[in-house]
Amino acid sequence: MSRVSVEVRDHVAHVTLTRGDKMNALDDKMVKGILGAAEEVAASDARVVLMSGEGKSFCAGLDLMSFAQMGQVNPEEWLMERSHSDANEMQEVSMAWRRLEVPVIAALHGAVYGGGLQLALGADIRIAGPDAKLAVMEMKWGIIPDMGGMVLLPKLVRSDVLRQLTYTAQPVDAAQAERWGLVTQVVENPLEVAQALAEDIAGRGPNAIKAAKRTIEFAESGASRSEVLLRESSEQVALIGKPEQMEVIAAQMQKRKPVFK
Repeated sequence: MSRVSVEVRDHVAHVTLTRGDKMNALDDKMVKGILGAAEEVAASDARVVLMSGEGKSFCAGLDLMSFAQMGQVNPEEWLMERSHSDANEMQEVSMAWRRLEVPVIAALHGAVYGGGLQLALGADIRIAGPDAKLAVMEMKWGIIPDMGGMVLLPKLVRSDVLRQLTYTAQPVDAAQAERWGLVTQVVENPLEVAQALAEDIAGRGPNAIKAAKRTIEFAESGASRSEVLLRESSEQVALIGKPEQMEVIAAQMQKRKPVFK
């Protein structure tokens, strides 16, 4: 079993962690299933991804058996290998979703711990239920976040917040996570709200959405002001006056939904 299902409906890729009986904990099969799901989405006609987890939690982090296996292998052999561009396999669990051309929305509930939080950080937007609890859990096991967390967390939270979360491994509730910037919003029905948001994005110009994601990533990469301004202009040149944009304008004028070929 891949432990992850992918279903594309109306240009929305529903990526679901299906190990609900184990709180969707990450083991080797789950890791490979997540990476395979990202590849499957990239090859599909999806315009947006909706990621969620079955059962009572989104993802409770690394499976305890995986910790036991860590001690039996030289960590340098699998941590230092750059198997996926600039990342190792575990880092790609989160970074794969940032590499996707299309936006990713994560619907969070229950435990969102450790590697599960870092997976969620790979999403563009995180919609959490009031029962969600988030934690940078690695210090509980005497290690540090190493699945992309140190790339993604500093872009979301203040340095003191990042340090408290990392040093203490203490879970925070959804309301605190929203105040700190870990989640986009807290709602009673996160999957339903995330689905509506995904449908909205899927109805927008797909090339424009991809350009927006590329431009935001570039702007957040530390590029200079002049580089960002130039990137804005070059992306816009590729959009203005093209068939997709003309269809968006026509649909607005005719008060209908756009139809993209």
